[in-house]
Amino acid sequence: MSDKPARDGAQEPWAIAGNLDAQVHETHTGVVILLGGRAYKAKKPIVTDFLDFTTPEQREAACRHEVALNSRLAPDSYLGVAHLVGPDGEGAEPVVVMRRYADDIRLSSLVEAGTEVGHWLDEIARILAEFHRNAERGATVDAQGSGQAVIARWRQNLDELERFPDIESDVVLEIRRLVEQYVAGRAELFDARIAQGRIVDGHADLLTDDIFCPPAGPAILDCLEFDDALRHVDGIDDAAFLAMDLEFLGRADLAELFLDHYRRYAEDPAPQSLIDFYIAYRAGVRAKVECVRAGQGRPEAAVDARRHLELALTHLRSGTVQLVIVGGGPGTGKSTLAHALAPYLPAHVVSTDDVRRELADAGVIEGEPGSLDAGLYTPQNVAVVYDEVLHRARRQLAHGVSVILDGTWRDPDQRRRAHRLAAEISVPTVEFTCSVPLDRASERIRTRTATTSDATPQIAAALAEQDAQAGDGHVIDTSRPLADSVADARRICRLAVSEDA
Repeated sequence: MSDKPARDGAQEPWAIAGNLDAQVHETHTGVVILLGGRAYKAKKPIVTDFLDFTTPEQREAACRHEVALNSRLAPDSYLGVAHLVGPDGEGAEPVVVMRRYADDIRLSSLVEAGTEVGHWLDEIARILAEFHRNAERGATVDAQGSGQAVIARWRQNLDELERFPDIESDVVLEIRRLVEQYVAGRAELFDARIAQGRIVDGHADLLTDDIFCPPAGPAILDCLEFDDALRHVDGIDDAAFLAMDLEFLGRADLAELFLDHYRRYAEDPAPQSLIDFYIAYRAGVRAKVECVRAGQGRPEAAVDARRHLELALTHLRSGTVQLVIVGGGPGTGKSTLAHALAPYLPAHVVSTDDVRRELADAGVIEGEPGSLDAGLYTPQNVAVVYDEVLHRARRQLAHGVSVILDGTWRDPDQRRRAHRLAAEISVPTVEFTCSVPLDRASERIRTRTATTSDATPQIAAALAEQDAQAGDGHVIDTSRPLADSVADARRICRLAVSEDA
Protein backbone atom coordinates (compact mmCIF):
# COMPACT_ATOMS: atom_id res chain seq x y z
CA MET A 1 0.00 0.00 0.00
CA SER A 2 1.39 3.38 -0.98
CA ASP A 3 1.53 6.31 1.43
CA LYS A 4 3.01 8.71 -1.15
CA PRO A 5 1.60 12.22 -0.54
CA ALA A 6 -0.84 13.46 -3.14
CA ARG A 7 0.34 16.34 -5.33
CA ASP A 8 -1.68 19.06 -7.00
CA GLY A 9 0.21 18.95 -10.31
CA ALA A 10 2.31 22.06 -9.74
CA GLN A 11 5.54 20.10 -10.31
CA GLU A 12 4.36 18.23 -13.39
CA PRO A 13 6.28 18.92 -16.64
CA TRP A 14 3.09 20.17 -18.23
CA ALA A 15 2.78 22.83 -15.52
CA ILE A 16 6.06 24.54 -16.46
CA ALA A 17 5.46 27.96 -17.99
CA GLY A 18 5.82 27.93 -21.75
CA ASN A 19 5.19 24.20 -22.15
CA LEU A 20 2.76 23.99 -25.05
CA ASP A 21 2.52 20.20 -25.32
CA ALA A 22 -1.20 19.55 -25.54
CA GLN A 23 -3.32 16.47 -24.94
CA VAL A 24 -6.75 16.11 -26.49
CA HIS A 25 -9.50 13.87 -25.11
CA GLU A 26 -12.83 13.40 -26.85
CA THR A 27 -16.21 12.36 -25.51
CA HIS A 28 -19.46 11.89 -27.42
CA THR A 29 -20.55 15.43 -26.48
CA GLY A 30 -17.33 17.41 -26.19
CA VAL A 31 -13.58 17.85 -26.45
CA VAL A 32 -11.14 18.46 -23.58
CA ILE A 33 -7.76 20.04 -24.31
CA LEU A 34 -5.09 19.73 -21.61
CA LEU A 35 -2.49 22.44 -22.05
CA GLY A 36 -0.04 23.54 -19.38
CA GLY A 37 -1.77 23.98 -16.05
CA ARG A 38 -5.22 24.36 -17.60
CA ALA A 39 -7.96 22.19 -19.04
CA TYR A 40 -10.23 23.62 -21.75
CA LYS A 41 -13.61 21.96 -22.34
CA ALA A 42 -15.51 22.65 -25.56
CA LYS A 43 -18.98 21.44 -26.53
CA LYS A 44 -19.54 19.66 -29.83
CA PRO A 45 -22.20 21.22 -32.10
CA ILE A 46 -24.53 18.22 -31.78
CA VAL A 47 -28.11 17.34 -30.92
CA THR A 48 -29.01 14.28 -28.82
CA ASP A 49 -32.08 13.08 -26.95
CA PHE A 50 -31.06 15.16 -23.95
CA LEU A 51 -29.13 18.21 -25.25
CA ASP A 52 -28.86 20.67 -28.13
CA PHE A 53 -25.52 22.38 -28.78
CA THR A 54 -26.26 23.38 -32.36
CA THR A 55 -25.49 27.11 -32.19
CA PRO A 56 -22.59 29.03 -30.59
CA GLU A 57 -25.13 30.77 -28.36
CA GLN A 58 -26.40 27.43 -27.05
CA ARG A 59 -22.85 26.24 -26.42
CA GLU A 60 -22.02 29.51 -24.66
CA ALA A 61 -25.04 29.14 -22.38
CA ALA A 62 -24.14 25.51 -21.65
CA CYS A 63 -20.55 26.45 -20.74
CA ARG A 64 -21.67 29.22 -18.40
CA HIS A 65 -24.25 26.91 -16.82
CA GLU A 66 -21.55 24.28 -16.26
CA VAL A 67 -19.24 26.78 -14.57
CA ALA A 68 -22.02 28.16 -12.36
CA LEU A 69 -23.15 24.72 -11.22
CA ASN A 70 -19.69 23.31 -10.57
CA SER A 71 -18.52 26.42 -8.77
CA ARG A 72 -20.85 25.38 -5.96
CA LEU A 73 -18.49 22.55 -5.01
CA ALA A 74 -15.21 23.48 -6.74
CA PRO A 75 -14.93 27.28 -7.09
CA ASP A 76 -11.12 27.13 -7.26
CA SER A 77 -11.21 24.61 -10.09
CA TYR A 78 -13.65 26.29 -12.48
CA LEU A 79 -12.03 29.50 -13.66
CA GLY A 80 -14.65 30.79 -16.08
CA VAL A 81 -15.56 30.78 -19.77
CA ALA A 82 -13.07 31.81 -22.45
CA HIS A 83 -13.24 31.81 -26.25
CA LEU A 84 -11.07 30.13 -28.83
CA VAL A 85 -10.60 32.08 -32.04
CA GLY A 86 -8.88 31.26 -35.29
CA PRO A 87 -5.84 33.04 -36.74
CA ASP A 88 -8.17 35.47 -38.47
CA GLY A 89 -9.94 36.31 -35.22
CA GLU A 90 -13.12 34.55 -36.28
CA GLY A 91 -15.06 31.85 -34.49
CA ALA A 92 -15.02 32.76 -30.79
CA GLU A 93 -15.87 29.20 -29.68
CA PRO A 94 -16.79 29.17 -25.95
CA VAL A 95 -14.78 26.86 -23.68
CA VAL A 96 -14.86 26.12 -19.97
CA VAL A 97 -11.50 26.93 -18.39
CA MET A 98 -10.45 24.70 -15.50
CA ARG A 99 -7.49 24.09 -13.31
CA ARG A 100 -5.60 20.97 -14.36
CA TYR A 101 -4.80 18.27 -11.83
CA ALA A 102 -2.32 15.41 -12.02
CA ASP A 103 -3.87 12.10 -13.05
CA ASP A 104 -2.30 10.26 -10.14
CA ILE A 105 -4.28 12.25 -7.58
CA ARG A 106 -7.63 11.22 -9.01
CA LEU A 107 -9.56 9.36 -6.35
CA SER A 108 -9.89 6.42 -8.75
CA SER A 109 -6.10 6.33 -9.24
CA LEU A 110 -5.49 6.43 -5.50
CA VAL A 111 -7.97 3.63 -4.85
CA GLU A 112 -6.58 1.44 -7.63
CA ALA A 113 -3.02 2.04 -6.38
CA GLY A 114 -3.96 0.88 -2.89
CA THR A 115 -3.27 4.27 -1.33
CA GLU A 116 -4.92 4.92 2.02
CA VAL A 117 -7.94 7.11 1.21
CA GLY A 118 -10.00 6.91 4.38
CA HIS A 119 -9.24 10.50 5.38
CA TRP A 120 -10.14 11.69 1.86
CA LEU A 121 -13.49 9.90 1.99
CA ASP A 122 -14.21 11.46 5.36
CA GLU A 123 -13.50 14.92 3.96
CA ILE A 124 -15.49 14.29 0.77
CA ALA A 125 -18.45 13.11 2.87
CA ARG A 126 -18.22 16.21 5.05
CA ILE A 127 -18.09 18.52 2.01
CA LEU A 128 -21.00 16.72 0.34
CA ALA A 129 -23.16 16.83 3.46
CA GLU A 130 -22.47 20.55 3.87
CA PHE A 131 -23.21 21.10 0.18
CA HIS A 132 -26.54 19.30 0.56
CA ARG A 133 -27.35 21.26 3.70
CA ASN A 134 -27.09 24.54 1.77
CA ALA A 135 -28.36 23.28 -1.60
CA GLU A 136 -31.39 24.68 -3.39
CA ARG A 137 -34.72 23.19 -2.34
CA GLY A 138 -38.34 23.87 -3.17
CA ALA A 139 -41.41 22.41 -4.82
CA THR A 140 -39.73 21.91 -8.20
CA VAL A 141 -36.81 20.08 -6.59
CA ASP A 142 -39.07 18.06 -4.26
CA ALA A 143 -41.16 16.80 -7.18
CA GLN A 144 -38.22 14.70 -8.37
CA GLY A 145 -38.09 12.87 -5.04
CA SER A 146 -41.59 11.44 -5.28
CA GLY A 147 -42.13 7.76 -5.88
CA GLN A 148 -43.70 8.56 -9.26
CA ALA A 149 -40.65 10.53 -10.42
CA VAL A 150 -38.21 7.93 -9.12
CA ILE A 151 -39.94 5.02 -10.86
CA ALA A 152 -40.23 7.04 -14.08
CA ARG A 153 -36.45 7.50 -14.17
CA TRP A 154 -35.90 3.83 -13.48
CA ARG A 155 -38.33 2.76 -16.20
CA GLN A 156 -36.76 5.03 -18.80
CA ASN A 157 -33.33 3.70 -17.95
CA LEU A 158 -34.43 0.06 -18.09
CA ASP A 159 -36.35 0.60 -21.33
CA GLU A 160 -33.17 1.90 -22.93
CA LEU A 161 -31.05 -0.93 -21.51
CA GLU A 162 -33.39 -3.52 -23.02
CA ARG A 163 -32.49 -2.25 -26.50
CA PHE A 164 -28.80 -3.08 -26.16
CA PRO A 165 -27.79 -6.51 -27.52
CA ASP A 166 -24.97 -6.95 -25.00
CA ILE A 167 -27.36 -7.05 -22.04
CA GLU A 168 -29.16 -10.22 -20.92
CA SER A 169 -32.88 -9.57 -20.97
CA ASP A 170 -33.59 -11.76 -17.92
CA VAL A 171 -31.23 -9.63 -15.81
CA VAL A 172 -33.07 -6.45 -16.79
CA LEU A 173 -36.40 -8.20 -16.18
CA GLU A 174 -35.37 -9.22 -12.65
CA ILE A 175 -34.09 -5.72 -11.91
CA ARG A 176 -37.36 -4.25 -13.15
CA ARG A 177 -39.42 -6.60 -10.96
CA LEU A 178 -37.48 -5.75 -7.81
CA VAL A 179 -37.58 -2.01 -8.54
CA GLU A 180 -41.34 -2.00 -9.17
CA GLN A 181 -41.89 -4.05 -6.00
CA TYR A 182 -39.85 -1.66 -3.87
CA VAL A 183 -41.38 1.57 -5.15
CA ALA A 184 -44.96 0.24 -5.12
CA GLY A 185 -45.02 -0.13 -1.34
CA ARG A 186 -42.74 2.71 -0.28
CA ALA A 187 -44.77 5.83 -1.09
CA GLU A 188 -44.69 6.81 2.59
CA LEU A 189 -40.90 6.56 2.61
CA PHE A 190 -40.46 8.79 -0.44
CA ASP A 191 -42.98 11.27 0.97
CA ALA A 192 -41.13 11.29 4.30
CA ARG A 193 -37.84 12.01 2.55
CA ILE A 194 -39.45 15.03 0.89
CA ALA A 195 -40.96 16.21 4.18
CA GLN A 196 -37.56 15.93 5.86
CA GLY A 197 -36.00 18.22 3.24
CA ARG A 198 -33.76 15.48 1.85
CA ILE A 199 -34.36 16.28 -1.83
CA VAL A 200 -31.76 18.76 -3.11
CA ASP A 201 -30.26 20.28 -6.23
CA GLY A 202 -27.23 18.04 -5.98
CA HIS A 203 -24.25 16.81 -7.99
CA ALA A 204 -25.84 13.69 -9.53
CA ASP A 205 -22.69 12.33 -11.21
CA LEU A 206 -20.30 11.68 -8.34
CA LEU A 207 -17.57 9.42 -9.75
CA THR A 208 -14.08 8.59 -8.52
CA ASP A 209 -12.64 9.70 -11.88
CA ASP A 210 -13.94 13.23 -11.31
CA ILE A 211 -12.66 13.78 -7.78
CA PHE A 212 -9.07 14.92 -7.21
CA CYS A 213 -7.19 14.92 -3.94
CA PRO A 214 -4.57 17.71 -3.82
CA PRO A 215 -3.04 18.84 -0.50
CA ALA A 216 -5.45 21.79 -0.28
CA GLY A 217 -8.43 19.43 -0.10
CA PRO A 218 -10.72 17.43 -2.40
CA ALA A 219 -11.81 18.95 -5.71
CA ILE A 220 -15.20 17.53 -6.70
CA LEU A 221 -15.77 18.19 -10.40
CA ASP A 222 -18.21 17.60 -13.25
CA CYS A 223 -21.71 17.58 -11.82
CA LEU A 224 -24.59 16.71 -14.12
CA GLU A 225 -25.53 19.92 -15.92
CA PHE A 226 -27.51 18.99 -19.04
CA ASP A 227 -30.83 18.28 -17.26
CA ASP A 228 -31.78 20.12 -14.09
CA ALA A 229 -34.49 17.60 -13.19
CA LEU A 230 -31.97 14.75 -13.11
CA ARG A 231 -29.85 16.78 -10.70
CA HIS A 232 -32.74 17.12 -8.24
CA VAL A 233 -32.06 14.08 -6.11
CA ASP A 234 -32.28 12.63 -2.64
CA GLY A 235 -29.05 13.40 -0.78
CA ILE A 236 -28.51 9.70 -0.09
CA ASP A 237 -28.91 9.04 -3.83
CA ASP A 238 -26.13 11.56 -4.51
CA ALA A 239 -23.85 9.86 -1.98
CA ALA A 240 -24.81 6.41 -3.27
CA PHE A 241 -23.32 7.24 -6.67
CA LEU A 242 -19.81 7.51 -5.24
CA ALA A 243 -20.39 4.46 -3.04
CA MET A 244 -21.43 2.49 -6.12
CA ASP A 245 -18.30 3.55 -8.00
CA LEU A 246 -16.04 2.61 -5.10
CA GLU A 247 -17.68 -0.80 -4.94
CA PHE A 248 -17.29 -1.19 -8.71
CA LEU A 249 -13.54 -0.65 -8.21
CA GLY A 250 -13.58 -3.62 -5.86
CA ARG A 251 -13.70 -1.66 -2.61
CA ALA A 252 -17.06 -2.33 -1.00
CA ASP A 253 -15.36 -1.58 2.32
CA LEU A 254 -14.59 1.97 1.19
CA ALA A 255 -18.14 2.37 -0.11
CA GLU A 256 -19.52 1.45 3.31
CA LEU A 257 -17.01 3.72 5.04
CA PHE A 258 -17.93 6.68 2.85
CA LEU A 259 -21.66 6.19 3.41
CA ASP A 260 -21.14 5.91 7.16
CA HIS A 261 -19.27 9.22 7.11
CA TYR A 262 -21.93 10.88 4.95
CA ARG A 263 -24.85 9.71 7.08
CA ARG A 264 -23.10 10.94 10.20
CA TYR A 265 -22.35 14.39 8.77
CA ALA A 266 -25.78 14.70 7.14
CA GLU A 267 -27.59 13.24 10.17
CA ASP A 268 -29.47 11.11 7.68
CA PRO A 269 -31.62 8.25 9.06
CA ALA A 270 -32.20 6.66 5.63
CA PRO A 271 -32.98 2.94 5.93
CA GLN A 272 -30.46 0.51 4.46
CA SER A 273 -33.01 -0.59 1.86
CA LEU A 274 -33.13 2.93 0.40
CA ILE A 275 -29.34 3.08 0.23
CA ASP A 276 -29.27 -0.26 -1.60
CA PHE A 277 -32.03 0.97 -3.91
CA TYR A 278 -30.10 4.08 -4.92
CA ILE A 279 -26.78 2.26 -5.28
CA ALA A 280 -28.61 -0.05 -7.68
CA TYR A 281 -30.05 2.93 -9.55
CA ARG A 282 -26.64 4.51 -10.02
CA ALA A 283 -25.19 1.20 -11.18
CA GLY A 284 -27.99 1.02 -13.75
CA VAL A 285 -27.21 4.55 -14.95
CA ARG A 286 -23.55 3.62 -15.46
CA ALA A 287 -24.57 0.42 -17.24
CA LYS A 288 -26.47 2.50 -19.78
CA VAL A 289 -23.48 4.80 -20.31
CA GLU A 290 -21.24 1.77 -20.87
CA CYS A 291 -23.73 0.34 -23.36
CA VAL A 292 -23.54 3.58 -25.35
CA ARG A 293 -19.74 3.34 -25.32
CA ALA A 294 -19.91 -0.27 -26.46
CA GLY A 295 -22.11 0.81 -29.36
CA GLN A 296 -19.43 3.33 -30.33
CA GLY A 297 -16.91 0.56 -30.91
CA ARG A 298 -15.51 -0.09 -27.44
CA PRO A 299 -16.24 -3.78 -26.76
CA GLU A 300 -14.66 -3.69 -23.28
CA ALA A 301 -17.46 -1.34 -22.23
CA ALA A 302 -20.00 -4.15 -22.66
CA VAL A 303 -18.21 -6.11 -19.93
CA ASP A 304 -18.40 -3.11 -17.60
CA ALA A 305 -22.09 -2.67 -18.41
CA ARG A 306 -22.83 -6.25 -17.37
CA ARG A 307 -20.77 -5.84 -14.20
CA HIS A 308 -22.73 -2.72 -13.29
CA LEU A 309 -26.02 -4.56 -13.77
CA GLU A 310 -24.85 -7.44 -11.58
CA LEU A 311 -23.97 -4.88 -8.92
CA ALA A 312 -27.44 -3.34 -9.28
CA LEU A 313 -29.12 -6.72 -8.94
CA THR A 314 -27.05 -7.60 -5.87
CA HIS A 315 -28.14 -4.44 -4.07
CA LEU A 316 -31.78 -4.73 -5.09
CA ARG A 317 -31.87 -8.24 -3.67
CA SER A 318 -30.14 -7.31 -0.42
CA GLY A 319 -32.33 -4.21 -0.13
CA THR A 320 -35.64 -6.03 -0.66
CA VAL A 321 -38.01 -5.26 2.20
CA GLN A 322 -39.42 -8.47 3.71
CA LEU A 323 -42.03 -9.55 6.23
CA VAL A 324 -40.81 -12.56 8.19
CA ILE A 325 -43.15 -14.45 10.51
CA VAL A 326 -41.37 -16.44 13.21
CA GLY A 327 -43.94 -18.63 14.95
CA GLY A 328 -44.04 -21.61 17.25
CA GLY A 329 -45.05 -22.52 20.76
CA PRO A 330 -43.57 -21.11 23.97
CA GLY A 331 -40.00 -22.19 24.62
CA THR A 332 -39.30 -23.16 21.01
CA GLY A 333 -36.73 -20.40 20.62
CA LYS A 334 -38.72 -18.19 18.28
CA SER A 335 -37.73 -14.94 20.02
CA THR A 336 -34.09 -16.01 20.10
CA LEU A 337 -34.17 -16.81 16.40
CA ALA A 338 -36.02 -13.59 15.54
CA HIS A 339 -33.49 -11.36 17.29
CA ALA A 340 -30.50 -13.31 15.98
CA LEU A 341 -31.79 -13.11 12.40
CA ALA A 342 -32.70 -9.40 12.54
CA PRO A 343 -29.21 -7.88 12.02
CA TYR A 344 -28.65 -9.88 8.85
CA LEU A 345 -31.69 -8.63 6.93
CA PRO A 346 -31.61 -6.03 8.62
CA ALA A 347 -35.05 -6.04 10.24
CA HIS A 348 -37.10 -4.59 13.07
CA VAL A 349 -38.54 -7.20 15.45
CA VAL A 350 -42.15 -6.79 16.59
CA SER A 351 -42.90 -9.23 19.40
CA THR A 352 -46.40 -10.14 20.54
CA ASP A 353 -45.04 -10.55 24.08
CA ASP A 354 -43.60 -7.03 24.08
CA VAL A 355 -46.73 -5.49 22.58
CA ARG A 356 -48.97 -7.37 25.03
CA ARG A 357 -46.93 -6.08 27.97
CA GLU A 358 -47.04 -2.49 26.66
CA LEU A 359 -50.80 -2.62 26.10
CA ALA A 360 -51.38 -4.11 29.56
CA ASP A 361 -49.20 -1.47 31.21
CA ALA A 362 -51.16 1.23 29.34
CA GLY A 363 -54.49 -0.25 30.45
CA VAL A 364 -55.59 -1.02 26.90
CA ILE A 365 -56.05 -4.69 27.78
CA GLU A 366 -56.64 -6.25 31.19
CA GLY A 367 -56.39 -9.66 32.79
CA GLU A 368 -54.08 -11.98 34.66
CA PRO A 369 -51.22 -13.68 32.82
CA GLY A 370 -50.45 -17.36 32.76
CA SER A 371 -53.70 -18.91 31.49
CA LEU A 372 -54.44 -19.98 27.93
CA ASP A 373 -57.56 -18.35 26.41
CA ALA A 374 -58.20 -16.43 29.65
CA GLY A 375 -56.99 -13.27 31.40
CA LEU A 376 -54.52 -11.45 29.15
CA TYR A 377 -54.99 -14.24 26.61
CA THR A 378 -58.74 -13.98 25.96
CA PRO A 379 -59.59 -14.01 22.25
CA GLN A 380 -60.53 -10.32 22.51
CA ASN A 381 -57.19 -9.36 24.05
CA VAL A 382 -55.28 -11.50 21.57
CA ALA A 383 -57.07 -9.75 18.71
CA VAL A 384 -56.10 -6.32 20.10
CA VAL A 385 -52.46 -7.41 20.41
CA TYR A 386 -52.27 -8.73 16.86
CA ASP A 387 -53.99 -5.61 15.52
CA GLU A 388 -51.25 -3.50 17.10
CA VAL A 389 -48.50 -5.85 15.92
CA LEU A 390 -49.66 -5.59 12.31
CA HIS A 391 -50.13 -1.82 12.61
CA ARG A 392 -46.52 -1.43 13.71
CA ALA A 393 -45.34 -3.79 11.00
CA ARG A 394 -47.16 -1.83 8.30
CA ARG A 395 -45.47 1.42 9.30
CA GLN A 396 -41.99 -0.09 9.29
CA LEU A 397 -42.50 -1.86 5.96
CA ALA A 398 -43.90 1.26 4.30
CA HIS A 399 -40.81 3.17 5.44
CA GLY A 400 -38.41 0.66 3.94
CA VAL A 401 -37.60 -1.46 6.99
CA SER A 402 -38.00 -5.24 6.98
CA VAL A 403 -40.00 -6.67 9.87
CA ILE A 404 -39.79 -9.91 11.82
CA LEU A 405 -43.03 -10.83 13.62
CA ASP A 406 -42.26 -12.82 16.76
CA GLY A 407 -45.21 -14.72 18.27
CA THR A 408 -47.00 -18.05 18.35
CA TRP A 409 -49.06 -17.18 15.24
CA ARG A 410 -51.22 -20.24 15.93
CA ASP A 411 -54.37 -18.63 14.51
CA PRO A 412 -54.52 -19.17 10.72
CA ASP A 413 -56.71 -16.06 10.37
CA GLN A 414 -53.97 -13.91 11.90
CA ARG A 415 -51.38 -15.49 9.61
CA ARG A 416 -53.59 -14.74 6.62
CA ARG A 417 -53.88 -11.12 7.79
CA ALA A 418 -50.09 -10.87 7.88
CA HIS A 419 -49.84 -12.24 4.34
CA ARG A 420 -52.49 -9.79 3.13
CA LEU A 421 -50.56 -6.94 4.70
CA ALA A 422 -47.42 -8.04 2.89
CA ALA A 423 -49.27 -8.13 -0.42
CA GLU A 424 -50.77 -4.68 0.17
CA ILE A 425 -47.40 -3.17 1.05
CA SER A 426 -45.60 -5.01 -1.77
CA VAL A 427 -43.13 -7.16 0.15
CA PRO A 428 -42.38 -10.89 0.01
CA THR A 429 -43.36 -12.96 3.04
CA VAL A 430 -41.38 -15.72 4.71
CA GLU A 431 -42.99 -17.85 7.41
CA PHE A 432 -40.99 -19.92 9.89
CA THR A 433 -42.25 -22.35 12.51
CA CYS A 434 -39.79 -23.07 15.30
CA SER A 435 -39.82 -26.68 16.43
CA VAL A 436 -38.32 -28.37 19.50
CA PRO A 437 -39.43 -31.34 21.65
CA LEU A 438 -41.96 -30.35 24.32
CA ASP A 439 -39.74 -31.39 27.22
CA ARG A 440 -36.96 -29.18 25.86
CA ALA A 441 -39.37 -26.25 25.47
CA SER A 442 -40.68 -26.70 29.03
CA GLU A 443 -37.15 -26.75 30.40
CA ARG A 444 -36.32 -23.53 28.56
CA ILE A 445 -39.41 -21.84 30.02
CA ARG A 446 -38.50 -22.91 33.56
CA THR A 447 -34.94 -21.60 33.27
CA ARG A 448 -35.73 -18.29 31.56
CA THR A 449 -34.25 -15.09 32.89
CA ALA A 450 -35.92 -11.67 32.45
CA THR A 451 -38.46 -11.74 29.61
CA THR A 452 -41.78 -10.20 28.67
CA SER A 453 -43.28 -13.63 28.05
CA ASP A 454 -45.94 -14.84 30.50
CA ALA A 455 -45.93 -18.39 29.13
CA THR A 456 -45.66 -21.37 31.47
CA PRO A 457 -44.83 -25.02 30.80
CA GLN A 458 -48.56 -25.71 31.17
CA ILE A 459 -49.38 -23.22 28.41
CA ALA A 460 -46.70 -24.78 26.22
CA ALA A 461 -48.24 -28.22 26.74
CA ALA A 462 -51.76 -26.96 26.04
CA LEU A 463 -50.65 -25.25 22.84
CA ALA A 464 -48.83 -28.37 21.73
CA GLU A 465 -52.05 -30.33 22.11
CA GLN A 466 -53.80 -27.75 19.90
CA ASP A 467 -51.09 -28.18 17.26
CA ALA A 468 -49.74 -24.67 17.82
CA GLN A 469 -47.08 -25.30 15.24
CA ALA A 470 -49.55 -25.76 12.43
CA GLY A 471 -49.14 -23.66 9.35
CA ASP A 472 -47.36 -23.54 6.03
CA GLY A 473 -44.11 -22.11 7.38
CA HIS A 474 -40.64 -23.49 6.92
CA VAL A 475 -39.91 -25.62 9.97
CA ILE A 476 -36.73 -24.60 11.78
CA ASP A 477 -35.30 -27.16 14.20
CA THR A 478 -34.24 -24.93 17.08
CA SER A 479 -32.81 -27.77 19.15
CA ARG A 480 -29.60 -27.27 17.14
CA PRO A 481 -26.99 -24.57 17.73
CA LEU A 482 -28.45 -21.11 17.10
CA ALA A 483 -25.96 -20.40 14.31
CA ASP A 484 -27.35 -23.33 12.32
CA SER A 485 -30.94 -22.13 12.70
CA VAL A 486 -29.98 -18.59 11.67
CA ALA A 487 -28.06 -19.88 8.64
CA ASP A 488 -31.12 -21.85 7.49
CA ALA A 489 -33.41 -18.86 8.01
CA ARG A 490 -31.07 -16.51 6.11
CA ARG A 491 -30.88 -18.92 3.19
CA ILE A 492 -34.67 -19.19 2.98
CA CYS A 493 -35.07 -15.40 3.18
CA ARG A 494 -32.62 -14.95 0.31
CA LEU A 495 -34.47 -17.50 -1.79
CA ALA A 496 -37.78 -15.75 -1.11
CA VAL A 497 -36.45 -12.55 -2.70
CA SER A 498 -35.75 -14.35 -5.98
CA GLU A 499 -38.80 -16.61 -5.94
CA ASP A 500 -41.40 -13.90 -5.27
CA ALA A 501 -41.95 -13.27 -8.97
